[in-house]
Amino acid sequence: MGPPQRKNRTGLVVGIVVASLVVLGVLGLAVRLLAGAAGGFPEATHRLIVPKTLLDGQYTLDQDLSATAGEEALKGTHDSKIRDPKPVVGQYSSKSPQGTGALVVSGMYGRFKDPEDARKKMLDGAEDAEGATVAVPAKDITPPGSDITLSCQVLIVKQGGVESSLPICAWADENTGASVGFVTPESTQQKPGAVDLAKFAEATLKVRAEARQRL
Repeated sequence: MGPPQRKNRTGLVVGIVVASLVVLGVLGLAVRLLAGAAGGFPEATHRLIVPKTLLDGQYTLDQDLSATAGEEALKGTHDSKIRDPKPVVGQYSSKSPQGTGALVVSGMYGRFKDPEDARKKMLDGAEDAEGATVAVPAKDITPPGSDITLSCQVLIVKQGGVESSLPICAWADENTGASVGFVTPESTQQKPGAVDLAKFAEATLKVRAEARQRL
């Protein structure tokens, strides 16, 4: 028998873990990053890092899973539309008088042919997580004063008989792409349609600014 064949997928799957004390459990999400077929490969000018804190220190890093869950997801995976992919996965937590929250950044950096298509498809598969369903389908949001468009959706997570809302936003550019999942004391208690996705889009844009670095 010859060597095992490399997995041939339509995208690269990065496993992430969202630790949520608010919903009293742990939710495993697989977020799919796909690149379209149009155009050529851009120059590599930026990378993603896992900062010690995010959103002006509001969230503190608990685990950098880039070399574990991230690398494991890339093993044996091939996508002709993405060059030089490197995973970036960080799990964060926050504490405030209102309660405990969590934030997870899951993505990669490299060279992507079609960032717009990648962004729109990055959230595909989130509903495959056990106990999760899409309550508000992904919509494109461009925060005021920005030329960056994000895709955001709301999941309903059922754990222990409790339903909670989980907003997730994603961005992708020529070099970086990631999804950001938020668990906040406020949003978990809201009905999915009442979650302010514009607010989480702005927060995701700030995460991008703090985690994206020039090479």
